[in-house]
Amino acid sequence: MPVTDIASLDLKLSRESYRYRVPIKFGGRVVTDATVLNVEASCETRAGHRAGSPVGSAAAPKSSDQAASERSPAEGGFGSMPLGVAWAWPDPNVNDDQRLAVVCRLTEQFIADFLADPTGHPLEICHRQSLRRPAIVAAVAREAGLATPIPELAVLLAASPIEAAIFDAHGKALGQSCFALLGKDYVSEDLSAYLGDDYRGLYLDRFVTAVPKAAMPLYHLVGALDPLSDGEVTSPAADGLPETLEQWIVRDGLTHLKIKLGGDDLDWDVHRVIGVYEAAGRVAADRRFAFSLDFNERCQSEDYVLEFLDRLTSQRAAAVESIEYIEQPTHRDLAAHPENTMHRVAARLPVVIDESLVDLASLRLAVAQGYSGVALKACKGHAEALLMAAVAQHENLYLCVQDLTCIGASLLHSASLAAHIPAVVAIESNGRQYCPAGNAAWVGRYPGMFDVSDGVLPTAGLDGPGLGYSRLAD
Repeated sequence: MPVTDIASLDLKLSRESYRYRVPIKFGGRVVTDATVLNVEASCETRAGHRAGSPVGSAAAPKSSDQAASERSPAEGGFGSMPLGVAWAWPDPNVNDDQRLAVVCRLTEQFIADFLADPTGHPLEICHRQSLRRPAIVAAVAREAGLATPIPELAVLLAASPIEAAIFDAHGKALGQSCFALLGKDYVSEDLSAYLGDDYRGLYLDRFVTAVPKAAMPLYHLVGALDPLSDGEVTSPAADGLPETLEQWIVRDGLTHLKIKLGGDDLDWDVHRVIGVYEAAGRVAADRRFAFSLDFNERCQSEDYVLEFLDRLTSQRAAAVESIEYIEQPTHRDLAAHPENTMHRVAARLPVVIDESLVDLASLRLAVAQGYSGVALKACKGHAEALLMAAVAQHENLYLCVQDLTCIGASLLHSASLAAHIPAVVAIESNGRQYCPAGNAAWVGRYPGMFDVSDGVLPTAGLDGPGLGYSRLAD
């Protein structure tokens, strides 16, 4: 048992809400606000290194000699995540307020469960707790009187700020990046304990770098409601920020665009991509653009995607050449829809799972059905993201990191995750577009991460202890 292991832990939950400056539409749903859960973590290692206020502060007071001999605690850990229930739990039979309340309740119950078994490396702590979640989830569902199970994505979402806070606190207690604490000197078991015999002898440090990339391109979101040019603006936000895609491209020097598509109207989808391609060309004709296409599970079959690509090729072949990958075209429940294979699409372009990716078994099923890549999200839990990143790289799958309209610390976490995984080439960030109020407290401390220039995020600055960012002013 390494002396760097966490020996004691304390967790504190808080909540905040923000209105979007403009609505975002995806998968047929419109979102106008964000509820964010924050978790603060204090911990102490077996060797006595501490982050945050002393754990167990109600204990007997120490003598002055004892107090003087103890190390001063580092800043505590901090995890944050917007509760995107419209994405994680799109059930029309359960209203938004109830879904939000249930996810918050899950987080509360998970915190109590983490505190009952708080020792070890954060990877080990999170893994053990994940095995206990089904019983907790079932109890919360009964308490809420739900007629259907709580989706696994909502469960992962509820645990994600806790996992982030624990990893962050552990790194801060040791004064190191948590991405540098993933080798055999720090973790008791190799990856075979989590991923099977093919990973015997391997540790996460094989797949995660201790130092972040210096800078990474930003994927800017083009939502289904977003105007592309001035003539399409009908309800301006009038807040000084760009109102159109063209204005965003000019202001931020964008090169990477994520395009939300309908998945149920071929003409609209084809024209939308052409419209985005043309808008980009009008304001940055000399710039090469990279697109990702997100159908948000709305396509009825692989045939829809193939016909979409054929039509787009015939009408604007250059736009097809800009597409880097396609995301989750059909229903997230792969087991219930085995007919929705992606072999033919993947032969033309990388196609990644997002909503379908909830564990190793779901990844295996996706690959068997023809998917060629995975989209990682910090909102599915830091431990799970690291493990799936290892599988994707070890098994030569296409890999990307995506957003959940992350704001403030959650965006810094997502960006840091992307910057420490070698195979990831760009970062998705749309909080600055839709919810800049959630970034206000962080902008001055991390210039360039929330106010983009030259189309890139300066991820070199995410090299501090823990997850790489600090809540303290410079």
